[in-house]
Amino acid sequence: MRTQLKIWPLVAACCLAVAPSVWADAAYALWGTPKYPAGFAHFDYVNPQAPKGGTLRLVSSFRTSTFDKYNPFTVKGSAPAYLATLMFDSLLAGSMDETATGYGLLAEDVQVAPDRLSVTFRLRPQARFHNGDPVLAEDVKHSFDTLVGPHTAPGYKTLLIDVAGVDVLDARTVRFRFKVPNRELPLTVGSLPIFSRAWGAGLPFDQVVMQEPIGSGPYRIGSVRFGKDITYVRDPNYWARDLPVRVGTYNFERIEVRIYQDNTARLEALKAGEFDVMRFFSAGDWARRLFGKKFTTGELVKGEFEHQLPTGFQSYVLNTRRPFLQDVRVRQALGLALDYEWMNRQMFYGAYRRVNGIFGHTPCETTGLPSAQERALLAPYAQDLPPGTLGPMTVPPSTQPPSSLRDNLRQARALLEEAGWMVQDGVLRNAQGQALELEYLDSGSAGQRVVAPWQRNLQKLGITLRFRAVDFALYQQRLQKFDFDITSIAYQGSNNPGQELADLFGSQAADQEDSGNFPGVKNPAVDAMIERIVSANTQQELLPACHALERVIAHGHYLIPQWYSSTHRMAYNAWNLAVPSVLPPYAPGEEWVMQTWWSKKP
Repeated sequence: MRTQLKIWPLVAACCLAVAPSVWADAAYALWGTPKYPAGFAHFDYVNPQAPKGGTLRLVSSFRTSTFDKYNPFTVKGSAPAYLATLMFDSLLAGSMDETATGYGLLAEDVQVAPDRLSVTFRLRPQARFHNGDPVLAEDVKHSFDTLVGPHTAPGYKTLLIDVAGVDVLDARTVRFRFKVPNRELPLTVGSLPIFSRAWGAGLPFDQVVMQEPIGSGPYRIGSVRFGKDITYVRDPNYWARDLPVRVGTYNFERIEVRIYQDNTARLEALKAGEFDVMRFFSAGDWARRLFGKKFTTGELVKGEFEHQLPTGFQSYVLNTRRPFLQDVRVRQALGLALDYEWMNRQMFYGAYRRVNGIFGHTPCETTGLPSAQERALLAPYAQDLPPGTLGPMTVPPSTQPPSSLRDNLRQARALLEEAGWMVQDGVLRNAQGQALELEYLDSGSAGQRVVAPWQRNLQKLGITLRFRAVDFALYQQRLQKFDFDITSIAYQGSNNPGQELADLFGSQAADQEDSGNFPGVKNPAVDAMIERIVSANTQQELLPACHALERVIAHGHYLIPQWYSSTHRMAYNAWNLAVPSVLPPYAPGEEWVMQTWWSKKP
């Protein structure tokens, strides 16, 4: 049912700062001041006395198949889960209890030029790669040049499009030059993964496949059984272990990641004690299938951890590159046939809330009528706006009384007739006699149960929606080439949106293979609002542009909103694992476990 977008998480973790124009401690807040002062000892949510040692056994996400490479940055193939998180440090690191603040990791000092056309980082002398080499300015430049080169995912190029170049000023000082003044760019480049020039020994980057990465992160690759598991081993010489941003973190000696191709096998393995933590996205599994001896004895515990992360915008994605999905009225009609309330009652045990828009649970969330500022921003693009954009913000169709599925289907039929589609002998056809038949693409058969009620409702309109399950590798290939009609994407949200939006919705990305613009949005108003968001110097400039963008996307009906949970649902081994007393409000689930939990059996 879900896949994870490649670029958005990178940016969500990097929204760090605007720096002063003098050398200073590398700690910044995008808006306001950092929570932690200069010289702080550790983050509030960690246990600085947590013992080091023991093993954390994780299970790979159900969207992850086996891996065939160690390079997480190239387009082809699949890298092991969590490799990029555990093996690569960046110049700056975010905290989990702030939405837009970060602190120096590889960089000890940062300087943003008064004209905001460059940012200079000074590297810590003690920073070391896993092979013992120092992390130098040449490595930072090499990492940047490689990520914007021809062999990596296009999202990096979109993200860094306004970076003019990188200059090595001396062995440990590097400057990024920008094409335009931009508050976000120092943060974006500060979050890039840094790797050694020696990785791959000079091979073209697309030929760096099974060579072990040379990063500077807390873990290295240990034992591997292809198709079964991978183990990350804590680097005993990890250079940053005593920095304030790392004290009390990454406490496990070993992190094992096990791979199961089948959801039932994965669930039974948890019950048998084969791994320590499993995060649940299925409300049915969480409510009905977690039982057995280990739950009875208290060895396995169900934990629901409330967070304050953005809702994200998990959605059914409608690929407007397909002729049948190019009419906004057809896309809106498809959404009217989805009975979320029935699904939440009958299938999800009331566990979810409905998504609306792309900025839910953030300052950018849009409601009501557009403001004068929003209208002014959108006025030059009146001819490009979807119907209703300048009216009230969309609300997902509901079947709660006085509304009903019958009423929604009537509205959908009227929209389809207006778009030239008529029912003939129970089949919806256009003027050319073509039937409205669509394919839903998934990487496994488990999602068919959730799609089936939607299929039945669409059939009442004369629309055929076929469920197509393919193996994960083919699913990835088809998504990369935009070879699908409808699929489901779990987009992560951000409290500080920026250039990553160009990869998700920008016109240029729509034509770039393997970009994040899955719906194929190509709209001048969208491009202009993204540019406004990126160039905003204050929240007063940012928010109207965010609201305007959200209105255009929502009224364009490119996405049919699904659902979200405000808790991390995790079953874990309470006999093996110690849980910190404080849950940081913006912590991703598995990353919180890997970073801050520790072993009771070190």
